[in-house]
Amino acid sequence: MSIRPVKRLSQSVPTMEGAGVRLRRAFGFGDTSDFDPFLMMDDFRGDDPADYRAGFPWHPHRGIETITYVLAGSVDHGDSLGNRGTLSSGDVQWMTAGSGILHQEMPAGDLKGRMHGFQLWANLPAHLKMTRPRYQDVPASAIPEAVDDDGTRVRVICGEFWGKQGPVDGVAAEPRYLDVFVPAGRHKRLKVEDFRQAFAYIFEGSATFADSSEPFGVLREAEVNGADVLVRDRVGNRSLVVFGAGDEIAVQAGEEGVRFLLVSGRPLREPVAWHGPIVMNTQDQIRQALADLRTGAFIKN
Repeated sequence: MSIRPVKRLSQSVPTMEGAGVRLRRAFGFGDTSDFDPFLMMDDFRGDDPADYRAGFPWHPHRGIETITYVLAGSVDHGDSLGNRGTLSSGDVQWMTAGSGILHQEMPAGDLKGRMHGFQLWANLPAHLKMTRPRYQDVPASAIPEAVDDDGTRVRVICGEFWGKQGPVDGVAAEPRYLDVFVPAGRHKRLKVEDFRQAFAYIFEGSATFADSSEPFGVLREAEVNGADVLVRDRVGNRSLVVFGAGDEIAVQAGEEGVRFLLVSGRPLREPVAWHGPIVMNTQDQIRQALADLRTGAFIKN
């Protein structure tokens, strides 16, 4: 077994999307080769409804899958195929946009006004870019949780882990999407097959990630007593950790424990052409998608 080194560490960046939703972007809309087959991930949370209630009104998608995971509050959604529903705490929606879909997502807070969720975009391979759209709405009760003897808990949203199979199926890039909690002070090694690219996004607590048998923090430059030195830090809330090659990750939880998303998938290694929520392989395909939007031919099914 080989421990995956920490390849890169960053903080999610404040941005605004939809009709004025304040959120944090972990990655996206640039060189996403380190994340292939994933394209973008947003962390939307807040205690002030003014930060999120404008929502994400009707907009198109083609060529990708969007994965929405709600931790607090709710999200009302609808689409051009007539689907309607509400995601509540712990629920997941895995939408395969395929050949094209129009949809909207409107967040609402809980009784205290709190809202928290994530949206991850996964790329579709070229031969499935124009596949038929579909939704997989998964209630919290259908997501299995594996619990280890030391109190480590893993919700398995997609893929297989510790003998549990996530409810989302038929996804092209063989993704594994896990919600992991490691108790305070615990050292844990988690398997991630070497054919996968992998990242972790911390949203509660803190931890160190290791590239040796003894956990240590992530190296960074700092100024101490007027001198530039290298220090090792724990990574905490809203930190993105990109892993290098290997078949396990090692994590040492801080004194309050740590909770993070651990996401991995088989790289597609195909060209990517972006136009906002439309992601194809060539600029000609992007132009065709925009023409389809203008002429009313975007929805194929």
